[in-house]
Amino acid sequence: MNEQKELKVEDIKKTADEKSCAVEKALYYVTEFLSGPMCGKCFPCSLGSYEAKVRLQHIADGSGKDDDLAAVRRIAGNMLEASMCKKGKDTAKFMLEWTDSDVFKKHLEGICPDRTCVAFIEYRIIPEKCTMCGLCKDVCIYNAVHGEKKKPFQSGFRPFEIRQQKCQKCGDCIKVCPTGAIILVDSKVKEPVGV
Repeated sequence: MNEQKELKVEDIKKTADEKSCAVEKALYYVTEFLSGPMCGKCFPCSLGSYEAKVRLQHIADGSGKDDDLAAVRRIAGNMLEASMCKKGKDTAKFMLEWTDSDVFKKHLEGICPDRTCVAFIEYRIIPEKCTMCGLCKDVCIYNAVHGEKKKPFQSGFRPFEIRQQKCQKCGDCIKVCPTGAIILVDSKVKEPVGV
């Protein structure tokens, strides 16, 4: 028989703290808490954690509203006061700690300050820096990069661009670009600044 190691709240918090974005930390923590250490014996914790996960997911995917943040804070306050075990109270403390940061407010405005939440970022190609080598197109397994490789003594090539609907924001294109022509920007920014 395979014995599964029991997840501990401290281990989940440690892994969550490795993430740079407070929204990602909170969402990861609550998701893992629900799948492991939560016992489900008291309503504030069991029902609250599920509702908090839904609200945190809204904030992380860009559809969050002020009501979602207020609900997470209310849920955490209720859990802190009424949970019957230390695990539930610790979860509430962590959620309150993370939601006190300005990062959550920024997410509600459509910006991830850490540029890690995929709903808020885009990879863009700066045409003036692009040499049309095609490395980005070759590496993109999602076929999100469109354009034509430049050939000697010919002209009229379509410049490279990243189709945002297809882009999975994996970052492979930015890693192979030899000229730094691909940049990461906030998706609310229409044109790259300072280029």
